[in-house]
Amino acid sequence: MQYPGRQDRRSEPFIDDIDELADLVADELRPWQNSRTALFGHSMGAVLAFEVAQRLDTPPMALFASGRRAPSRYREERVHLQDDEGLIAEMRELSGTAPWVLGDEELLRLILPAVRSDYRAIETYRCAPGATVDCPIVVLTGDADPKVTLEEAEAWSEHTSVEAQVHVFPGGHFYLAEQQDEVLRVLTAHLRPGV
Repeated sequence: MQYPGRQDRRSEPFIDDIDELADLVADELRPWQNSRTALFGHSMGAVLAFEVAQRLDTPPMALFASGRRAPSRYREERVHLQDDEGLIAEMRELSGTAPWVLGDEELLRLILPAVRSDYRAIETYRCAPGATVDCPIVVLTGDADPKVTLEEAEAWSEHTSVEAQVHVFPGGHFYLAEQQDEVLRVLTAHLRPGV
C-alpha cells in the first residue's frame, strides 16, 4: 500500500501519525481481509502493521515485524527535528538509500519531506500500555542493526497473545537486501507450515 504524499498519492498530505495511518490502512484492507491475511512491515512499517492488526475485524494469520524494536521499547530519537543534512546523514548511516540518490539534490528535495514525515510518525509514536495482537508475531532483524538490539527484538513477545519467534540475519537495518532468499524461507515456513 502506498502512503499518502508519495508517488501516485503525491497530491495527498503526508500523515505523520501512526494511529491515523493505521486507521487508514485498516479501512483499506478490510474489504480484502480473511483468515489467510498476513501482515509484513519493515522498520516503521512493523509498528504500523502491529497497529493495523489490532484494528482488523479478524486477526491476521501472522504479523511479520522486520527491522524494528518492540512497540513498547522506546528510544529518545529526534531525527525528524534535524536539518536536511542531519536527515541525509541518518539515511547514509542506515545504508538503505543508494548513494546516487543521496547525491542528487533535486531528488532529495522530493523525497526528504516524506522521509521526515516517517521519522516524525515513528519517533512520536507511543504504544498503548498492554497492547497485544491475537496472532503469532515473527520478528526478523539484522545482527548489526543500530535500530534494534536482540533484547528489543525479543520484547515483541510481550505484544502477542499467541507466540513470537525471532529470526536474526547477518546485516544491518536493511539486511533484507542481502538476505532475500533466507527471509523468503522464513516467511514461507510460517505461512505454509510443512513446505
